[in-house]
Order: sequence, then C-alpha cells, then structure tokens
Amino acid sequence: MTVAELQKRLAENILIFDGGFGTELYRRNFFVNTSYDDLNLSSPEVVTAIHQSYVEAGAEVLTANTYNANAVSLQQFGIADRTQKINHAAVANARKAAAGHPEILIAGSVGPGGSERKKAIAEQVQYLISGGADFIIFESISKLEELETALAAIRDERIAVVISFVLSPEAVLSDNTSWNEVLARLSSAEIPPAAVGLNCGNGPETTLAALEKIIHQTPYPMIVQPGSGVPKSVDNRFMQMTTPEYFTTYCMRYLNLGARGLGGCCGITPEHIADMVRSLKPLAAGAAKDIPVIEVKAGDELPPVPLEQKSSFGAKLAQGKFLRLIELTPPKGFDLSATVEKAKICAAAGIDAINIPDGPRASCRISQIITAIEIQEKGGIETVVHCCARDRNLISLQSMILGCMAKKLQNILFITGDPPKLGDYPFSSGVFDVDAIGMVKLQSRLNRGIDAGGQLLGNGVQTAIVAGVGADPNAIDMAREYRRLDEKIAAGAEYIITQPVFDPPTLLKFIREVRKKHDIPIIAGVWPFASYRNALFMKNEVPGVVVPDWIMAAMENAGDKEAQKREGIRIARKILDEITPEINGVATSAPFGNVNTALSLLFN
Repeated sequence: MTVAELQKRLAENILIFDGGFGTELYRRNFFVNTSYDDLNLSSPEVVTAIHQSYVEAGAEVLTANTYNANAVSLQQFGIADRTQKINHAAVANARKAAAGHPEILIAGSVGPGGSERKKAIAEQVQYLISGGADFIIFESISKLEELETALAAIRDERIAVVISFVLSPEAVLSDNTSWNEVLARLSSAEIPPAAVGLNCGNGPETTLAALEKIIHQTPYPMIVQPGSGVPKSVDNRFMQMTTPEYFTTYCMRYLNLGARGLGGCCGITPEHIADMVRSLKPLAAGAAKDIPVIEVKAGDELPPVPLEQKSSFGAKLAQGKFLRLIELTPPKGFDLSATVEKAKICAAAGIDAINIPDGPRASCRISQIITAIEIQEKGGIETVVHCCARDRNLISLQSMILGCMAKKLQNILFITGDPPKLGDYPFSSGVFDVDAIGMVKLQSRLNRGIDAGGQLLGNGVQTAIVAGVGADPNAIDMAREYRRLDEKIAAGAEYIITQPVFDPPTLLKFIREVRKKHDIPIIAGVWPFASYRNALFMKNEVPGVVVPDWIMAAMENAGDKEAQKREGIRIARKILDEITPEINGVATSAPFGNVNTALSLLFN
C-alpha cells in the first residue's frame, strides 16, 4: 500500500485500528517470561484467535504481533535466528483472521529502538514487507533517537509508514524533544510518513491533552491509539477507569478534534473496540454524507414562507424580541398529564416556548412529537421540537417533518444526537444518514416544496418550519465548531440554541466570533443547578458542558440541599445578567422537572 493509498483511506472515512495485543496474550495465561513474538510460530491458533476477536469487534486494521520481533530483542530468548520466520508468520496469522474481509489492512508493528537496534529494526521492516504487510507502523516512539532509527529503516517509498509517538500531556517526548522539533525532523526525512499517531501514554485523558496541542499544527493524518493508563486512586482504592464507555467517550473527542484513525494500545480490549465502533462509526459516516444535489425544474421550487409568518416563535425571532424557553424532558412512561400541567404553569408565567429534547442521552422516552402535540393542544404554549439524526434515515426524517407540519409543530431544532452507546441501549444501532447540517438542508428543501429525492410535495404544498441548530461554545475544537456552524447557517438555519454555558467569558467570546460573519438570533443555554450532586453530574457526565471550579466550590460550600438549590439559582442569575445584552434569548431547564426553579431564574 502506497502513501497515497493509505492517506486516501484515512480521508474517506474514519479508520478503525485494533487494540492491545500483549494484554490479550497475558489474559490467555502467557506470562511475561515468554517471547510473545515467538507465539506466532509456537501458538499460531491463539494469535489468530485474538486477531479474529478484533475483526468481530469491527477493526479495519489488524496490527501484526511483531512489536519486539527484531533480532536484538529475540536474542534475549535465544531465537534471533527465527526473526524472518516470526515476522512472516505474524503477518500470515493476521491475514488468516482477516480472510473474507478484503477491506481489512495488516499493519506490521515495529517497537522502538535506539542506535544499538538500528540495523535489527531495518532488517525487521524488510521482513514485514516481504511477508506481505500492507503498511508499517512504528509504535511508542518516545525519544528523538528512536525516531531517527525508524526513519533510517524506511527505505522503500512504495510502502506506507505510520510513526506513532508517546507524548506527555505537554506534547513533548521523554527526552524533552518538542513536537515542533519532531515535525521539523519529519519534514526533512528522505521518505516522510503517510500518517503520524499517538499511542500508549497514561490513558485516554492525557492522550487527549497532547492531541489538543499538536493536531492543528500537524500536516499528516492523525491516528490515536491510547492505552488504558494506570489505575486511579478513588477513596484509597485503585480502580481502572478505562471502561469501554469511558474509552468511547474519549474517542468521540479525538474524532471531533480531527483524528482520522482510532484504536487502542495496552489494556484496550476487543470489547473496547466493539463499543467504539458501534457508537462512532455511524456518527463519522453520517458526518461524511450530504444531501445529494437534485436538479429541480425551473418554476417548481416555491419561495419559502417568511420567518415571521411560520409561527409565533418565528415572528418573535423576526421582530428581535427576547425569548424565554424552558426545557421539559418527555417522561419515560406514557402519562403526559404532569408534563402538560407544567407547560400550563410556564404559559401562565409568560414563557415563549417549551423545548422538548429527542431521546436525550440516547435514552428511551415517549415520543417528543406526541409530547409536543399534547403540550400545544392542552397546555396552550408553543413548542420547539428537537430532532436528532441518530434514529432516523432520510425517509423517516421527512415523514417526521411532514407530521410536525400537519400538527402545527413548526419549530424544530436539528441536532446530530448522542451515539446509542452513551445511553441505556448500547446494542442499538445509530442511523446517522445525515448529521445536523444535512437535516437543515433537507428542511430547507421541504420549505420550498421539494423533498430529498427532488419530488414535489404537491401542487403549491410546502412546509413552513422554523429551523434551528445547536452550538457548543465549549467545544474541544472551536475551529471545527465555527466551521460547522457556518455550514449550518448556509444550509438554512434560522436560529441557534447553545449548549448550557456556565462561564460567561467563554459564551461572549463565542457570540462575538459568530457575529463577525452572521446576523442570526442566538439563544443561550443557562441552567440552574439543583444541587452540588447535579453540578457534579453535569461536569463529569454531559458531553460539551464545562463547569468552572469556582461554581463547583460555591455549590459544594452552599450548605444543605435547599441552600444548594438557592445557590444554583443565584449563580445562573449572575451568568444571565452578564450575557443578556448580547443574546436574543435564554433556554433553561427545569431541574428534575421543577419548573418553578426555572421560572425563578427567568423572572427574578
């Protein structure tokens, strides 16, 4: 596989690598006094079985069991004479596991080595190439000397090479070589790598810290394969924190930063990879899709209904009125009477609309559409219905939008949605036919009387939906967040609702940056904490939410639960007062369904 071929594969879609190999061998009772590389010859069925477990998990790259299969390392076991056979057998074992899956690539793994292993590593690379590896990956490079050894071993520009590094959270090698020095050396190499990576390290969190610092200055595709890290001390007990769900959450962050390859290293098992694949592969695929361009006959397309004529909410947006929204989560059962009563209280207080999330945190609740119908028809207040891409293909999305129009649910907030594994149903499949950008494009067509296939809705028939989108002022990669927001607005978004923000300077910076290019209403998410425990949950468990330390300290020191509740409202009011001059409205929640807490914030 050439450099261009591997880079094309990485560019087309996220490429899934496998996880740790030594960990799996150890789990099968091969202890550390054994040459794990020699098991390619002595126990090929075990090696192949491990590869097969990664194939079943969804890996698209199998890493040959050759991390220490160089003559210097093998001589410690007195088997240096088997070096070629071991490398050839390792590739063959991986290839056997991939039988029937022509899309799976075999990477020849080469561990780090200094100048004393320069000749042995160069020799190993040639054995891996002659054995049939698709590309070579140099792993766990932690010193400049090891990088020099790897570069010296690259002699054939016809086969792609990946060089993967172990960096500190400050993005330096163990010998204090900076990432800028690494990039300078790579750029001067006679044969540069096809991609670079991060692997091993002290776990997903420290890998994320390093990735944040290097990805925007790195001209190569990035592959991220964290190890499980060292156990953490919790109440004087040491616990391994890298569960499959924890690993998946961090992989989503790597993906959002721009990583093109994802996998794991020491301690990451097939269960981790399967979890990640199930959650992130559909999400990545949806982001890569787009609504196809369809030729429409001249005169068929209708002019969209003006914003002020679509709904009462749309009219208020068009008139520049300050809007107040309260989020009510649909119940897990099917009795909506309590939800409707809460909506009536909000209507009487002067709330402009009720926000209704769509399967928040990938949980199962009564349909947000049914909830919205009940609220509008019995509660006397307009709704903003959330629609996420996770659960619906293009046909279902259009049906939902047409149904909303039929029942006068004319305000929709389009969001991509949480992957299923982050919720209560880990084995559910995410659809992600399109992401939020694609959904807004679809809505823009329907508002002009044309469906996704270019068909007319009917003679003079069109939807009149007010299309909104979400935005995250706390995003890990703000450049990506601004770029995607530009695309959402170009697609037809008419307003923005932000994720909850608890740090006013962060939100104000975001608003001012958006205002440089777009004149669009921005409704800020400001949520009052009900308790210190509620604040802890938001800080640690809700993606995209950042809670400053000063708020955590204030909530913790507030006193009993009632005092904590009052402190939560006070903090939210303080935030709202600071940002009100620069926003077009506020969207808050009713903590644990208590609308009076939300009203206390909005009408102090």
